[in-house]
Amino acid sequence: MSAPATAGAPTAAAEPSLTPVFVRLKLSLLRNGLRQSSGRTAAFVASLVVVLLIAAFMVLGFLLLRGHGAAGAVAVLTTGVFGLGWAVMPLFLPSGDETLDPSRLVMLPLRPQPLVRALLVASLVGTGPLFTLCLAVGAVAAVAHGTAATVTAVLAVPLVLMVCVALSRAIATANVRLLSSRKGRDMALLSGLLIALGIQAVNFGAQALGRTGDLSVLDTAASVVGWLPPASAVAAVDSAADGDLVLAGARLLLAVVALAALLWWWRRSLVRLMVEPDGSTIGAAPDTVKDPAAGRGLLARLLPGGRTGAVMERCFRYIWRDPKTKAAWVSALAVGALVPLFNAFQENGSVYWACFASGMLGLQMFNQFGQDSSAFWMVAQTIASPADAYAELRDRAYVMAAVTVPFTVLVAVGTAAVAGGWSQLPEVFGLAFALLGAMLALGVVVSVRYPYSIPQDSHRNVAPGQGGMAIAAIFGGMFAGPLLCGPLIGLLVWLRVSGHHGLLWLLLPLGVAYGALLLWGALRLMSGRMARRLPEILAAVSKG
Repeated sequence: MSAPATAGAPTAAAEPSLTPVFVRLKLSLLRNGLRQSSGRTAAFVASLVVVLLIAAFMVLGFLLLRGHGAAGAVAVLTTGVFGLGWAVMPLFLPSGDETLDPSRLVMLPLRPQPLVRALLVASLVGTGPLFTLCLAVGAVAAVAHGTAATVTAVLAVPLVLMVCVALSRAIATANVRLLSSRKGRDMALLSGLLIALGIQAVNFGAQALGRTGDLSVLDTAASVVGWLPPASAVAAVDSAADGDLVLAGARLLLAVVALAALLWWWRRSLVRLMVEPDGSTIGAAPDTVKDPAAGRGLLARLLPGGRTGAVMERCFRYIWRDPKTKAAWVSALAVGALVPLFNAFQENGSVYWACFASGMLGLQMFNQFGQDSSAFWMVAQTIASPADAYAELRDRAYVMAAVTVPFTVLVAVGTAAVAGGWSQLPEVFGLAFALLGAMLALGVVVSVRYPYSIPQDSHRNVAPGQGGMAIAAIFGGMFAGPLLCGPLIGLLVWLRVSGHHGLLWLLLPLGVAYGALLLWGALRLMSGRMARRLPEILAAVSKG
């Protein structure tokens, strides 16, 4: 007797979950990265220790605030600031995490929903999420009083963490192609300046609060930020502690809705990233190719014609396109504006600090040929006489003046608006323009006599063996510029001491004329030497 055959359809194997795979991938990437060198391991351990210490102090600070009237406002505002930090983090670290770029997974047969879930869980592995978790625990601990607030806090802590991580991932995924391009790196550089300005604004705000002791402004700001996720989750705990359960539920629901919207945006961006081709895979259509004869660009139309316009356009394009040149200019613009304005905000500044802006930008005239690198040979081909060298140096100085003069005017006006001293603007402009002329004149001399190379394929800003010359030239110029303005400074002091305040306006035309005279003298002096030293300059800027 044979056993009866059992009929039945084969059961499909359960689809394995992606989440454990991505978590193991994140841990493997972290572990393999630490194995590359002992220095990297030591840096990671040191950063982890620092993060844990800061987190411990923040939690302790929140616990000490517990019961204080400003505890809710501080907790909400701090959470809002950290949420903003998570939003802008991809702009600074677009390639800091290997799993942050989902374009690496394009060729894998992955569905969006499991991929979002796996990436979200994997994103919770790291020092950033750990620090955010400690922050959320401390923030809710500072405001949680009573059973309802405690229950709300249990929901608020993971909501804060998940909203921060989802916000960062959604922004990174939506802009992954932009952030990996040259425009993305430029945006990261400019965003860094905005964040620096924001940090300084927070710093001055904290100093102002410390001086006045008026904390009512914190409550006003917290009442607004408390409706913005992820800070709304912490505000919900504070509302529950006050007995307003409806308001607490609304704020908590707002955080949930924000998390759902971020996950939807993230999923949509992933789908577009996986299925849409990028610009590198699309050939240029014949009808989309720009005709070179269709017209000149806006920059070229604004500049004068002939050699002057060509030299100025080339220099402006270096400033806009070359990463190291752009970084130098952005740093000079930022420092030149921040130092005078922040000194004015601290009530220690004077409108004379505007001269600092012209001095910082004047330093960009130093080593003019280093930015050309080995391509300086093309510039050298256009120089056959001292007159050609004079025109080349003069036109480069025009570029410096075209940026520095309006920038100095803006900084001086802004400093005067903050610190007062509108009546001092004429003499300030005179000193600033005289200093600009002195710095440009020194830059002409240094560029011809002491050129050095700026390597394009490394992180160094000076070729090996030329560092001492570069430092001496820059710092020498920083001290020599004010010394060259000694006659004007002496005249300013004499007019102030002798009481001839009505004649201080004369410093404006005198400063403009004096700066122009210094620049003209340097151009006349160095044009002949530049025409004779073209081979030496080319050899110096081609090193490295």
